[in-house]
Amino acid sequence: MAPPLGNGVHTTGYRHRHSRRAVLAGVAALGALGAAGCSRVPTASATNGGDLLDRLRAQGVVRLGIAGEIPFGYIDKDGRLTGEAPELAKAVFKRLGVDTVQPVPTEFGSLIPGLNSQQFDVVAAGMYVNPDRCAQVIFADPDYQMLDSFIVRKGNPKGLHDYEDVVAKKARFATGTGYAEIQYAVEAGYEESDILIVPDQVAGLNAVEAGRVDVFAGTALTAREVVKKSAKAEATAAFAPLVDGRPHVDGGAFAFRPTETRLRDAFNTELRKLKKSGELFRILRPFGFTKAEMTDLTAKELCGG
Repeated sequence: MAPPLGNGVHTTGYRHRHSRRAVLAGVAALGALGAAGCSRVPTASATNGGDLLDRLRAQGVVRLGIAGEIPFGYIDKDGRLTGEAPELAKAVFKRLGVDTVQPVPTEFGSLIPGLNSQQFDVVAAGMYVNPDRCAQVIFADPDYQMLDSFIVRKGNPKGLHDYEDVVAKKARFATGTGYAEIQYAVEAGYEESDILIVPDQVAGLNAVEAGRVDVFAGTALTAREVVKKSAKAEATAAFAPLVDGRPHVDGGAFAFRPTETRLRDAFNTELRKLKKSGELFRILRPFGFTKAEMTDLTAKELCGG
């Protein structure tokens, strides 16, 4: 999960932009909030590192910005906070001396503005790391990597396997609000104005089943999970979208305010331990993640510098 733009799509000078998902959360709000940072992946030596980690330890609670997207971060039918990112947050922050996580639900496109206006302490929504977002927040290293997949009618009657197929066969195309898949389709030559934007993967499945569109694009994980109970639709094989003519793999991670490098670095330290021990995979596996989605990608690589 897959994992938005703000919720408009910024296309100028597109290069390696992606929510799981989304391309750029809060672009429109960026100027108003004054949230943009100039450096990418700032290091603790470049700033004082922030005092949020100390404050969280003193309070014993960390506020998580989530976007209500299964399986990345959501409230289940019993009112319990869960998802790959919240469950990972529980494990990491406990190791950091913060025992309680508190969800702050918001729209995906509001996550970065909400973080930088201090509505919550960290984004825990499986957000894709890309250069545009790296200009606004700092990321931990990715805790998963992800390919794309399509939701299509049973039997895939139009033979849609990648964005180039969608363009060549003039398929009716849908994806989620602010999803990175918008840009992947546009890069392949699809007219942005012809894309049907729906709230989430469930709405996308419904659109395919009802015949309103031929294909819904999302992450491989969300596509394969949402079609499990469908009698009319299926998920295509996972594939890497082309960016600048080359296959691209996305990575999702936690996001922090640019001043909080100390918290980001502490989070990364514990994340590396969880990766090395295999505990990270054990945390993510119940949400449909496979070993193919475990990754050694770094935020620096995905930020482009």
